[in-house]
Amino acid sequence: MSKVMINTLGLSTVGIASYFWGRSSSSPSSTVVIEPPSPPTSNVPAGKGNGNNQIINQFDVTKVRPQEFFKYGFPGPIHDLETRQEFVSCYDRASRNPYWVVEHLTKESVKKASGVDRKNSVFKEDEAIPLKFRNRLRDFFRSGYDRGHQAPAANARFNQDAMDETFYLTNMSPQVGEGFNRDYWAHFEDFGRRLTEKYDDVRIMTGPLYLPKKGDDGKYRISYEVIGSPPNIAVPTHFFKLIVGENKQDDGKISVGAFVLPNEKISNDLSLTIFQVPIEALERSSGLDLLQKVPYYNKKDLCKEVKCEIIVREFPKQVNSTLGLPAPKK
Repeated sequence: MSKVMINTLGLSTVGIASYFWGRSSSSPSSTVVIEPPSPPTSNVPAGKGNGNNQIINQFDVTKVRPQEFFKYGFPGPIHDLETRQEFVSCYDRASRNPYWVVEHLTKESVKKASGVDRKNSVFKEDEAIPLKFRNRLRDFFRSGYDRGHQAPAANARFNQDAMDETFYLTNMSPQVGEGFNRDYWAHFEDFGRRLTEKYDDVRIMTGPLYLPKKGDDGKYRISYEVIGSPPNIAVPTHFFKLIVGENKQDDGKISVGAFVLPNEKISNDLSLTIFQVPIEALERSSGLDLLQKVPYYNKKDLCKEVKCEIIVREFPKQVNSTLGLPAPKK
């Protein structure tokens, strides 16, 4: 049977050696002659004969080397990982959005340092990204969407450089302005900062989602707008935050909450808990493997540990207009 399998695979003795351990100094013969095997059994195919019950002209599969395409350059995907002072970001070249950003907040880090002011920061392109994959300042012009921070500027008030880094476009996604980025989403970000009053360390992962919607025909499809010149920046249908609260005395236990919000106007009257989802659901929709190193018995429900609610505060609405952002869509 082993001879039959060798014939079927088309590997001579030398061919097998070169397949597993590299090319031999002597090339395999183009014509392989093996003693005829017993009649085939089961579903194992028989080789072609030449009338003398000899197997000939078997193809050497070691000559098929698809990996040699990489000599022209590895195509990707390439994940552009950037470590900033307040956050780490992973950029998606196809959607021109972050895959995610992760932040670390403490009671001290969210305090405003003297002289730090958002008005001193400007939106800027990330020149570490190749130009053909970069999201550009002009792409948001008159798009009807805000350049929405994934790591908020207000989370990096401990020094001006840290705040300035939050204005890289690799930290931005197109977000609905009035009613979302400048309202409910901003209050949600404030909720994350307030958690530092209860936890020693607050770690937040934020990112865009592109979720399916049921059509009139009953089928689910993913559909999203694309902006830019040319159109190349995807407008997410939703955004998520995974929030982890940790206290040093809790012996490895963490409080966890996952939230998914639609990229649209949201009434400030809605409870934040409406948007809480199981971590497993966020994993399936995002393709991210989340908190896999933490045993299930060390994960506590954040919203059972604290009151998950937004506090409606008046944020300066003029900031976006002074920076030349387009008005939101009507």
